[in-house]
Amino acid sequence: MADAQPPFHFTPLTTAKISTAQGDISIMQAKEVREILVREVMSSRPRTGRPDMTVKEAAALMLREGVGSLVVLEEGEPVGILTERDILYKVVALGKMPARVRVAQVMSSPVITISPDSSVAVAAKRMSDLHLRRLPVVEDGKLIGMLTEKDILRLSPSLIELTREWGKIGVGGGRSNGQGSLVGYCESCEAYSFDLTLENGALLCPDCREG
Repeated sequence: MADAQPPFHFTPLTTAKISTAQGDISIMQAKEVREILVREVMSSRPRTGRPDMTVKEAAALMLREGVGSLVVLEEGEPVGILTERDILYKVVALGKMPARVRVAQVMSSPVITISPDSSVAVAAKRMSDLHLRRLPVVEDGKLIGMLTEKDILRLSPSLIELTREWGKIGVGGGRSNGQGSLVGYCESCEAYSFDLTLENGALLCPDCREG
């Protein structure tokens, strides 16, 4: 299936504006932000845990390290993520004893990841679309960093909101097509598609999914 072309806009990029709560930003400025790579702003020391840890042990580690999540590794590869929300809603709220519950039982899996060579704008759009606050950064199957919403907000306070607007005007990807898929740019071949789906942590068009 041939990928459709993005909608054409007559307003010059140098003057077109996107309105956000932080004020108007030109699409040209937005495009410049899109050139910044995840590896430039990510944390290089993500905290990790094991699937066989108890939730009590994991919570103590998170408290000691001052973090809100742990990337769960098995044989060096990320298999899930445990967040404060997981502990609160899946353990505490249900009256379970943290010392008797294993991380593997309550972690969020499969984990959604991002490549260090993806743009920060792509990462922000993925966070916005999937309602995530953090993305583990994976290269060659190995965890090398963590990108959080705070990292992005430090870079550009408007970027999270800005990515929600890109979908409405054809800059970047992420609009729903009303059939469970997304509309936007494939993260592999960069072609514009009306049928993007998430596979192995990336938004892919039909051709790239089949390849």
